[in-house]
Amino acid sequence: MATPTIPRDADQLADALGDTATLKDIVKTPETLRDFIVDYAKQQAAKDPTIEAQIREETQKQFAEILKNEQIDGINRLNLSPESTPAARSKHYNAKAPGAGLDKRFPDWSSYMSAVWAGAKGSEALSAQSDIAKIQNAFGSSIPADGGFLIPEYLRSELLRVALEDSVVRSRARVVPMETLTVPYPMLDSTSNASSVYGGVTAFWTEEGADFEESSPTFGRIMLMAKKLTLYSEIPNELFSDSVISLEQFMSDSYPEALRWFEDVAFIDGNGAGQPKGFLNADAAVSVPKESGQAAATLQWENIVKAYARMLPSSIGRAVWVAHIDTFPALATMALNVGTGGSAVWMGTASHDGAGAPPMTILGRPVVFTEKVSTLGTVGDINFVDFGYYLVGDRQAMQMDTSIHYKFGKDKTAVRLIERVDGQPWIKSPITPRKGSNTLSPFVKVATRA
Repeated sequence: MATPTIPRDADQLADALGDTATLKDIVKTPETLRDFIVDYAKQQAAKDPTIEAQIREETQKQFAEILKNEQIDGINRLNLSPESTPAARSKHYNAKAPGAGLDKRFPDWSSYMSAVWAGAKGSEALSAQSDIAKIQNAFGSSIPADGGFLIPEYLRSELLRVALEDSVVRSRARVVPMETLTVPYPMLDSTSNASSVYGGVTAFWTEEGADFEESSPTFGRIMLMAKKLTLYSEIPNELFSDSVISLEQFMSDSYPEALRWFEDVAFIDGNGAGQPKGFLNADAAVSVPKESGQAAATLQWENIVKAYARMLPSSIGRAVWVAHIDTFPALATMALNVGTGGSAVWMGTASHDGAGAPPMTILGRPVVFTEKVSTLGTVGDINFVDFGYYLVGDRQAMQMDTSIHYKFGKDKTAVRLIERVDGQPWIKSPITPRKGSNTLSPFVKVATRA
């Protein structure tokens, strides 16, 4: 970043503020703007001490007018809060997403919902809808016309940011941006490490001058096809016409929770037909058999140890346990039998008095409790998973539509939000280790105990 030259007089100041390139350097950060004003004021004050206040006032006035008229592309307002984070810096924000062109027009849910509400009337609402249509039509070849309005990228990224806080899968998976509705993603077609790795890469010890052996890795691909996830709700018309602020809170809180809920359900046990394929249904998943004589709806320490042993060794440092909350009593009371005695395994002595919080790790790896996997005693009630081997394809475009006619008799507006997303395991089968008979996988589950 170039350091702006401090003007010597009023004419040079006007030139500096009128030059877009120079002005961008001046307002790059609150600190650069402050330093520019102070340095210019000091320079002028040396000539005339009474002029400092006038300079500051005039500089701020001209700067405010420039921002008001949007003469600087991409700057809507000056934010001096050190806690704030611009949308463009959010890791969930994609400046190339279709909705990014709407960010300046709709900086919050209030302005967006007021514009797209089916009951909205007036030239302002029609103008806003026209702006959305122009950008949406520009991406018509890749966004099917299901009706509704494209959601600004800033609002879409905020929905995902909140949803990620408690999501089981997306926050840990490998997310693939999708520029089209179908995206092929490469994978190594690997099934065995017995004589080669990564689908056919081999190595040889070669004598000097001897011929090299040939090897040819086998590459495959996974087709990520954006599936349509539709959220539906009915909202009293009063919220649109009288209390848009309350509606904004609803959109900021309830919709992210709904998104992460239904995404997780599909990413966990979706069947792949018109929806993502969950990791529990992955062809590469392995199941650990129950112990001989093990009672139904129980969980033993041996189940846990054997599940850990079926994880790919390279994945152990990333893998997490995903367990149904029903498994907690079994985990808390699980014991390791030694001869005629035994002791508690998961709950240490520090927690025996009931005062301490239970440990949130098993064998050093985090535990995620949820109600979205199978209940106690059925396959998938506790799983050991490396989500680095799970792909989430994100179309990075959401649409919203409203109808005041569907629930006209109840004075409600039907709201529909559409997201396009896919989820697929990134490995097609368990891996046969170089030595040993038990196959390994990034998706390990305990079989049904019945």
